[in-house]
Order: sequence, then C-alpha cells, then structure tokens
Amino acid sequence: MRSFGSVFLALLFGSAALPVHSQAASPQSLNLMPLPRSIQTGSGELVLNGQFHAVIDGSHDERLDDALTRFVLRLDRECGGIVRAQHDAAASTPATLTIRAAAPAKQVQSVDEDESYQISVAPNGATINAPNDLGAMHGLETLLQLVAVSGGACRLPAIAIADTPRFRWRGFMLDVSRHFQPVSVVERTLDGMAVAKLNVFHWHLSDDQGFRAESRKFPRFTEVASNGGLYYTQDQMREVVAYARARGIRVVPEFDMPGHSSTWLLAYPEIGAGEDIRALPTVFGIPQSELDPSSEKTYKFLDEFIGEMAGIFPDAYFHIGGDETKGKGWQDNPRIAEFMKKKGFKTPAELQTFFNERLLPILTKHDKRMMGWDEILTPNLPKDIVVQSWRGDASLAQGAQQGYTGVLSAPYYLNGQRTAAQVFLADPIPADTKLTPDQQKLILGGEICMWGEHINAETVDAEVWPRSLAIAERFWSPQSDRDVADMYRRIRVVTHELEDVGLTHISGPEKLRRGLVGPLASPGQLEALDLFASIIEPVSFEDRYHGQHTDQLTSLNRLIDAAVTDPPARQQIEVEVDALLDHSRAANSKAAEMDLRRRFLAWQAAAPSLEAMAVRSPRLNDIGPRAQQLDALAQMGLQSLAFLDAHSAPQAGWHDAQNLTLAAAEKTNGPQTGLVRFVFLPSMHKLIDAAAATPRPAP
Repeated sequence: MRSFGSVFLALLFGSAALPVHSQAASPQSLNLMPLPRSIQTGSGELVLNGQFHAVIDGSHDERLDDALTRFVLRLDRECGGIVRAQHDAAASTPATLTIRAAAPAKQVQSVDEDESYQISVAPNGATINAPNDLGAMHGLETLLQLVAVSGGACRLPAIAIADTPRFRWRGFMLDVSRHFQPVSVVERTLDGMAVAKLNVFHWHLSDDQGFRAESRKFPRFTEVASNGGLYYTQDQMREVVAYARARGIRVVPEFDMPGHSSTWLLAYPEIGAGEDIRALPTVFGIPQSELDPSSEKTYKFLDEFIGEMAGIFPDAYFHIGGDETKGKGWQDNPRIAEFMKKKGFKTPAELQTFFNERLLPILTKHDKRMMGWDEILTPNLPKDIVVQSWRGDASLAQGAQQGYTGVLSAPYYLNGQRTAAQVFLADPIPADTKLTPDQQKLILGGEICMWGEHINAETVDAEVWPRSLAIAERFWSPQSDRDVADMYRRIRVVTHELEDVGLTHISGPEKLRRGLVGPLASPGQLEALDLFASIIEPVSFEDRYHGQHTDQLTSLNRLIDAAVTDPPARQQIEVEVDALLDHSRAANSKAAEMDLRRRFLAWQAAAPSLEAMAVRSPRLNDIGPRAQQLDALAQMGLQSLAFLDAHSAPQAGWHDAQNLTLAAAEKTNGPQTGLVRFVFLPSMHKLIDAAAATPRPAP
C-alpha cells in the first residue's frame, strides 16, 4: 500500500515525479527532446560499466574536450563510477564511446554552420560522427538522453540516429533591463539552452528601466542609468560570450534605439529629442524617449558605442530593437519637426526609416548586420537585415515575400502563459504556408522571448522551463512532429535533466512556497499549498499587469510567482476524465474513477488549510476565494462521480448551478483571484455534462 506521501506526489506530479528512463528500444518510448530527424532501433544494448572509456578521434576544437568532460560528469551523476573509469582508462583501453569531428568549428560561430551529427550504438561500443565539434556536442546531449537505468546498470539501446536541425536560428531572448539577472542566472540559462539545442542567446541589455552593459567610453550609462548599479562589466560580458560559445551558442546583444531609450537620455541628454528625463521610469509601457535622428552627434556617439560593443560581442548580428517608437518627442521638438519638413517626412515612421538608413553603414563599418523588430522592415533597407517578428507569422511571411530574412517570436512570448501544447504547435512556417520554397529559406527560424517585467533571479527559471523545451523541439525537429501527448510524455522526463544541469524551475517554486507558508507552518499546510499550486497557473501578463498594477517595485513573491504555467495536472486530469467516460474500456474507467476520487478528496481536505493561510499570511491574503472555489469544485467532482456511478441523473437545476460555479472559477481578473487560474476547468465541464446526461443503462 502506498503511503500518503507517495499518493500526494502522484497527485502533484503524476507518474513523472522522479526521472524514469524508458527501457524499451522503440522510437516511441525514447525520452529524446528535441526529436531527431531519423531514428532506427536495433537489438541489444551497450552497458556502461566500470570500464567506460570515451575518446575523441582526430583534430578538434578544445571546446569539444570541455564538452566531453561535462558529459562524463553528468553521466557519472546518473550511473556512478564513470568519472573514475574515464580517469583510469589507459590509452590501450577499448573505447566505449568514440567521438569523431571532421573539422573544428569556426572561431566565430555563424548562422550557416553545420550542426548535424550521427549516433551509432551497438553492444560493443558507441560512436558520434559529425562534420565539426558543434554537431558532436549536440550528439553528446542526445546520447545522455538515451541512457536507461535497469538491472543495476546504465544502458544504451542499440540505435542509429541521423540528425540535423530544421531551422538555423533557434533563439532565446532574455530581457535583463526590467529586472536584472546575475551572471549565474545567464550561465545556467545557457546550460539549459544547450540541452534543448537552442543556438542563439539574444541578450536584451537596454530598455527604459535599466542599461545593463558597461561602456568605458560612456561611463554615465552605468553611473546613472544602470538602475541600482546592477550591470555587467565588460569582463563579465566576455565571460558570458565564452561560456555560450563553449556550448555551441551565439550571443546577439540588443540595445534599444531610437525608442525605449530613457536610459540613453538620462545618461546623455545631448543625443535626445529634448525630453527632460531626470529619473528612470519604474512603470512599464512606452515612455516618451527617443534619440535625435536629425543630429550628427547622435551618429558619432553611436559609431563609438557600437564599435566598443563590437569588440565584446563577436557575432555577426547586432540587434537595435527599433520597436514601439511613437515619435511624439520628435514632433514636439521644433528643430526636429523642421528637419522632418525639409526631408519631406510626414510621419515619425519615415524619420525612423531615415535613422535606420544612417545607422546601417555604422553597423557595416563594425562588421555587423542589422537585426530588429518588425518596425525596421522598410523597402529602403537591404535584404540582409534580419526582422524579428512580434506581430505574427503573417507579418513574417510578408517580409519573406519582399525578400527579407526573419525569425518568428510572436507565438513564443513566455509571459503570455500559453501551454506547452500551444507553443509546440505554433510553427515559423506553417504547413499551409503560401510561401515558395525560396521564400521559405528566408525564414531563419524563431526565438523564444522572456520579457523581464515579472521575473527575478528566483522565478525566471520556472517561467522559462520546461515550456521552452517544446518550442526548441519545434525549431529543431521535422514539421511532421505534432504528437502533443508524446511531447508531454517526454517533457516530463527531460525537465529533470534541466535541474541536473543547474536550473531551478522545479526547486525554485518549491522554495518560494515554503517561504509563503512560513517556518511555523505544519507539514500539512505546506502539502496543501503544494497541492493547490499543482492545479493552478499564473494569469497572463496583461491580467497581472492590470490586476496588480505592477511596476518595477512590485514584490515578486506571491503565489502567482510560486506557480508554474501548464502544470502536469492539466493533462493528467484530462486523461483521467476521458478514461472515466470511455465505457468501452471498463478497467481503465474504474481506475480513472479511483484516481479522480482521490484528487477531489485531497482538494476537499486542503481547502480549510488554504483558507486559514489566507487569513494569516499577508502574501496569501488574496487566495481565500480561490480556496473556497476549490472546495466547491471538489464537491462538484465527487457529486459527478456519484451520479455516474449510480447511473442516475442529478436533480433539476444541479447542472445549471455547477455551471455558475465554474463560471466564477474561470474569472481571472480582480484582486481576489490570487492572480492564478485553475487548469482543469475544461475537464470539469466535461465531467458535469456527462453526469447531467441521460442515465446510462447498467452494464
């Protein structure tokens, strides 16, 4: 019989409470993410034992040596004895794993670099073959995911994998302006990106709330505009670039211009449009702050600044932002307004195009290519700029039809709180695209975006992972990879691999919830809060922004910050309800009924503790109504099961009353919602609809 603790963990996490490797050698049961392009399974397995020995055959970049060292350490954490075996292996010891990279990668990684690899595993050894060390590093990540533990040993199934990414640009953007993220957070994010085979780290280093990069030529950026003295030194930025390259990741910096530039103008008002900025805004939005496109000193300033940053960031691309430039300051400034009149510019957008045209040769001078958001797309700019689309795949496709390269970000805004299924199915090039094959080649890929308004170092990981695994698979794997259920199966395993490389997306929310209940709370209260957190998720960015009136000083330590988007319970409850109502499989239906009954009873038991904590804790004082709703939902579920089990319809009016309860639970606006929403309400609708239907005949 299972203990209460094991039942609680099963309710909280489902069968993936602990990482479990599949022992079957069929492609459908492997825990690989992203899915490789081609998998062929064989018979037998390779046992990884005390004679493990990995070698690199041929010339290669030193970063492949470092990647192999990290591989051995991670394998040792799972299997034990691997580090010692690798250390003690003599040169004559037969290789368990042979890695062959045909040539070292370029010193400055490019968007066109070959990232393919092949894996072959047989009972007598494994090989990774790749055209360069970058592909070999991807192969090592896949090999780690193939490891299964059984019979007291680690094993690799006999298999042949041929893999190459679908898209060349597989990015992740981290905004560190609104809330600064320490180097340790950036580096563990890069470790997670390497697991997911993402290859571009887009570092959003300036915005209205903070300028986070040290400039020695323009020291006032960090003296007055870094917001609390929180910024990255040049040595730290070089460290991040090197750390990323060691993991096969390019770093593209973003410095917003000509709008979103309050930090620029606070530090150096002489390059602004005349706005009187005396302090950085704490509120989010679009303050009136723009560089002066009419002044030559603006371009001289940018030439020096970009030249300095080019010496730190070697990548070919330089992101200028360029979005949401309203231009009101330009129109209010008589001198700039006169400049616009002389040039024949009728709108701020035309003046911004002029700015970009002047900026382009400065970037070219420093061996950089321009990248920016949708607004930079104008016919006067050359076709080799990269447009990052926040407006959607239709806007991206229009750019490709005009001959412009681009990447898609609109569906991948993590603070939109979309589920892993939604972001997984959103494609940079949808199956029904009208683009020609040549136009499709202009879509480089996509970028995940993590904007910084509602995150800090404690909560950022839980916002990013594991959903980013699903998006990374969309960028890497074949378009035909659309099996949502299997994606969820694999993501529940690989998410623990991310914690193993140092991320805190599981442990971080757990720690924050412990802080919410306080040191004097009973174990039952913490379990009640954990159970509650397992069936809720944060509301969207917009609902939180307007419901809580957030700004840069808002404390990010409430239940919304300790809950995660798209928790496993959403899929688990959906599966259980569907199984319950599938009368063609009586055994599964009965097991599902038992699972659901345990859930509803646990909810009912947790509700009083949650209500008590809402009264006691100032950081939980807005969850009282949600706790009451949880109790009502538990009763609804138990009543539905009773009606279904008795094959009898409820009394008149019961169904309408339950729908009213569900409607109240579905509301996400207002201060008494805890800024969280229940994830299982569609399944509850299905359950009460079934209970209210015509009684079923007894089997």
